[in-house]
Amino acid sequence: MAEKIQLTKEGYENFQKELRQLIDVTREEVKRQLIEARAQGDLSENADYDAARARQAEVEGRIIELENILHNAIIIDEVKKNTRKVGLGSTVHIKDLRDNKEYFYTITGTSEANPSEGKISNECPLGRALIDQEKGKVITVKVKKEYQVEILSANVNNK
Repeated sequence: MAEKIQLTKEGYENFQKELRQLIDVTREEVKRQLIEARAQGDLSENADYDAARARQAEVEGRIIELENILHNAIIIDEVKKNTRKVGLGSTVHIKDLRDNKEYFYTITGTSEANPSEGKISNECPLGRALIDQEKGKVITVKVKKEYQVEILSANVNNK
C-alpha cells in the first residue's frame, strides 16, 4: 500500500494545475518538437531529436509523479488562524537566536516543501521542532550543530 502524502488544500490544487499544464500543454509541445526533429532526417546524430526525447521522458516522469502524489494525497485540515499551536498549514514568524534574524515559514507536508518560498516540511528538523509549539517559546532545533529559535507568532497571515 502506498504511503499517504499530506498536502494543504492549496498544495493539492497547485499540483492539479501543474498536472493539467503538463498533460494539456507541455506534452503537446514536446510532441511537436519530436515531429519537427524527425523531419530533419537522420535521427542517429540529431541533437534536436535527442533533446526532445529527453524532455519527453522528463515530462512523462513528472506526470507519473504528480498522478501518484494526487492519488495518495490526504488534504490536511489547515489550522485555524486563531489557534495558538503550530501545526501543518501554520505560518510561523520566528527569530533565529544565532543572528537575531526573523523569518516566516509555512509548515507543509514534504511534497509541498520549498524553502525558497518559505514552505518547510513538517519532517525537516526546524519543522519538526516547531510542531505543537506556541508563541513565545524558545525551542531547540536538533541538527548536528543545534540552534535555538523563538516563536514570535504562529498561524499568522504574512501575505
